[in-house]
Amino acid sequence: MQGTVDGFSYGLVTPLVAYLMACLGGALGLRCTTRSMLVAHSWRAGWLALGSVAIASGIWTMHFIAMMGFTVKETPVHYDKPTTFASLGVAIVMVGIGIFIVGYRGATGTALFTGGTITGLGVASMHYLGMAGMRLNGNLEYNTLTVSASVVIAVVAATAALWAAGQVRGFLWSVGASLVMGLAVSGMHYTGMAALSVHLHGTSNSPGGDSAAALLAPMMIGPLVFLCLAGVVVMFDPLMVMGKPDWRPTDHRPGVPSHSTVQYVGRRPLPRAGRERGHRSSRTPQNR
Repeated sequence: MQGTVDGFSYGLVTPLVAYLMACLGGALGLRCTTRSMLVAHSWRAGWLALGSVAIASGIWTMHFIAMMGFTVKETPVHYDKPTTFASLGVAIVMVGIGIFIVGYRGATGTALFTGGTITGLGVASMHYLGMAGMRLNGNLEYNTLTVSASVVIAVVAATAALWAAGQVRGFLWSVGASLVMGLAVSGMHYTGMAALSVHLHGTSNSPGGDSAAALLAPMMIGPLVFLCLAGVVVMFDPLMVMGKPDWRPTDHRPGVPSHSTVQYVGRRPLPRAGRERGHRSSRTPQNR
């Protein structure tokens, strides 16, 4: 028996709030990644780590806000707490690996492809591991083609986001990139949900685990607090907001801007008129 799946039981509320959370995490993560490319080597790891956790927290929060609107008409849906927490850990680790690759190698070529692929697979892994934490009176079945499409969307979105982070530009650039990233992540989520069907069991056993409201609402407090703190860091860092390069020299790495100061040794050059007068005065007749 097939279950009646509804991913919009609260209407457009959960998709819109989920989209905003994905945009917020993406904006903070992209700015942190951009900032890491403008600082000295010793500070880069800290900014990249902050950006990794911001992006992963935003995507994870987006996923489970959207899942609060997911219901199966014939059976209650509960969630297993360890598996749900594990999905957040997987997202942080894999997104972090991809961001560190781009942060240290530059947002070009092989590094961008490798980092974007790992980050996208991390987003997809978080989604499907979170789905594996669902407990209901039935089995989850997926359409392979649609699942593959959702993974491709995740990889493309992650690669585009990391490329945007490597373009050291102003705040509005990152805002636009985060809006596109939020749209892509939401599209990946609902594409993955479209691949899902529920095959119900004949018995009426109550599934184990906690309900969506009882489990997900308290669990999202931590990532939400972190995103707020990351936002405070962004607001109080003028270089982060304006996207201006740091005055300190940075390492010469591919994709990382380096600003050097040119010093003139010796006398300052004369104006053109002075050079012409000096040139004429130096030309003395040799034979009178």
